[in-house]
Amino acid sequence: MDRLDPHAATGTPDPMRHGDQGAIAGGAPAGAFDPWSYRDRPSVADADLVGYHVEATDGGIGKIDSASHEVGGSYLVVDTGPWIFGRKVMLPAGTVNHVDHDARTVFVDRERDQIKAAPEYDEDSHGDPAFRDRLGGYYDESYGNLPPGTAR
Repeated sequence: MDRLDPHAATGTPDPMRHGDQGAIAGGAPAGAFDPWSYRDRPSVADADLVGYHVEATDGGIGKIDSASHEVGGSYLVVDTGPWIFGRKVMLPAGTVNHVDHDARTVFVDRERDQIKAAPEYDEDSHGDPAFRDRLGGYYDESYGNLPPGTAR
């Protein structure tokens, strides 16, 4: 499979295929990772993502319970169902690799274990700047630890 350029701002022109190799859109963000902004903003700008399935790089994690499109503060809240005993997780928008609206699925560029180990989401403090800094820092750090060749 072709590797995505880690310095590219976006992925391949066709978000799902590149030379029939299955390259995933999104690519690595140019410059520093911004956890709170969608990399492919046009694909999610006016979309209601509530109810979409969420797929990590190694399997499904649940359905979107709520989604924010705040400039510089976007995120998804995912109900994990039985996967993590009904716990909800908050994913910063920067983890979204691409969205397949036909399949109603959001693909994120993290593994299930990385998502499970993230700071625990609390509905009462999700807007708290300290929680957002901790969560954003966790995903920023895990972004730097992705193996070479991983779609980011």
